[in-house]
Amino acid sequence: MYDIIIIGAGTAGISAYKEAIKYTQNILIINDGPWDTTCARVGCMPSKVLISTANRMHDIQHAEEVALRVSAKVDTSQVMQHVRELRDHFTTATLKEVNGWDDEHKISGKAHFIDSKTIQVNQQYYQAKSFIIAVGSTPTINSNWKNELGDRLLSSDQIFELETLPKSLAVIGSGVIAIELAQAMQRLGVETIVFARSRKVGSLTSPKLQKIAQTTLSKELNIKFETLPEQVKKFRNKVKINYIEKGTQNSFTADYLLVATGRNSFLDSLSLENIDSKFTDLKKLPVDGQTKQLADYPIFIIGDAHSNSPIQHEAAHEGRTAIHNCLNFPKLKNIKTLTPLGIVFSQPEMAIVGQSFNQLTQSKVGFVTGVVSYITQGRAIVLGKNQGAIEVYIDKTTRKFLGSELFVESAEHMAHLLSWMIAEDLSLDDILDKPFYHPTLEEGLRTAFKHARRQLE
Repeated sequence: MYDIIIIGAGTAGISAYKEAIKYTQNILIINDGPWDTTCARVGCMPSKVLISTANRMHDIQHAEEVALRVSAKVDTSQVMQHVRELRDHFTTATLKEVNGWDDEHKISGKAHFIDSKTIQVNQQYYQAKSFIIAVGSTPTINSNWKNELGDRLLSSDQIFELETLPKSLAVIGSGVIAIELAQAMQRLGVETIVFARSRKVGSLTSPKLQKIAQTTLSKELNIKFETLPEQVKKFRNKVKINYIEKGTQNSFTADYLLVATGRNSFLDSLSLENIDSKFTDLKKLPVDGQTKQLADYPIFIIGDAHSNSPIQHEAAHEGRTAIHNCLNFPKLKNIKTLTPLGIVFSQPEMAIVGQSFNQLTQSKVGFVTGVVSYITQGRAIVLGKNQGAIEVYIDKTTRKFLGSELFVESAEHMAHLLSWMIAEDLSLDDILDKPFYHPTLEEGLRTAFKHARRQLE
C-alpha cells in the first residue's frame, strides 16, 4: 500500500509529487496523456506568445499614438511556428524534470476507483492510504458541431497547432480564453467575429468596468452580444454560421470556428460512484472549499478538476499544501490561503484581486468604491495607453482594503501589488502612507484610494 497516490500530472499533480518526495518514497503518480501540463502545452504559455506577438504588431500599427509615423511591412507567416517553438521550449523543460523522476513512481494510464482505497490502472490494482486527484479539465465541445465541421472546429487546445494564421475566425464565447485569443487573432490580421451569449466580457464583475470593457473592446473586435449561431455547417471547406441579429438573418463564413465556452472536468473518468453511490453528480460533490477534502475520505481534489478558476499558481500551491493534509490525515489545514488573484491578458488587461465587486455585494459587506479613470491618467497618456479604469473596495467600518477590479494597461503588475497589500491586511490609511512614484501608472492606484477615503470622511 502506498502512502500517497497522485492521479494526474498537470501543474497541481507535479507540484504535489515534488512536495511528497521530500517526505516519502512510497508514492505513485498516474497520468493519462501528456506529462507536460496544460499550462505549458495548450494554456498559459502558447497563448501568451501569440498575444505578445499580436500586441507588438498592434503597437507598430498604432505608432501615431506616440507621434511616430511608421511605414512597415509586417509578415505574419511565421507567427504560428514561433508560437510552437516557444511552446516546445517550455514543455521540454517540464518533461525533462518529469523524466528525471524514479520510473517506479510513474504510470501512464487511465485510473478509476474500485473503492475508497483502491484504484485500477492498466488492469492492475493499487492501494493507498490517501489520494490526490489532480486530473484537470478539457475544453467543452459541441459534439454535433464536431461531427458537422470536423477539423474546421477548434478548441483552445487545438488552435496552436494551426500551421499558419487563418484569414478568418469565428469565436463562440466571451470569457477569458475567448477574449484573449479573439483579440490576438484580430490584431494579427485575422478577420474575427465573436458570438457572446450575454453582454459580459472577460472576468470583470463590476457593472461600470464591464460597460467600459465592452465599449473599449468592441472598438476593435466585432462582438455580437447576446447572439449565438442559429445554424453552423460546413461550406466549401469553411464554416458558415447563420445567426439572427436585431431580428435580421445574417451569416458569416470563416476558415475555422473556435469554441471557447468553458471546460469540463476529467473527474467523470474516475468512477467516483464506486467510493460512494452519492458521487454521481460531479457538480454536487462534497468537496470542502478550504481543505479540498472529498467528504470525510483521505481523498483531496485539487487544481481545476473541481474549480471554476483554472489558475496555475493556485493549482501549484494546492498541490504542495494538499500533500501535508495527506500525510497528517485526519488532522487537516486550510490550503486555500492565497489572496485571490486572476488576470486576463486582453488589452487593456483585466484583473480581479481579493474579493470581487460581485462577491462583496452578495456578502452584504458595507464598502465604498474608490475609482480612477485611466483616460486622463498622466503616465497612461504618455504611453498612449490611456484606456479603462480601476476600482478599489474598502470596508466602511474597518477601513480595510478588501479587493479590486482593474481594466487598464499593465494590470498584471498592479494586481500583484494590490494582492500583497491585502495579504498584509493593510488599511486604507496604511496604503496611502506608502510612496507612489511620479510619474507611473501606479499613481492611479493612489487616486483611487484617495477617492475612497473622501467617501469615508
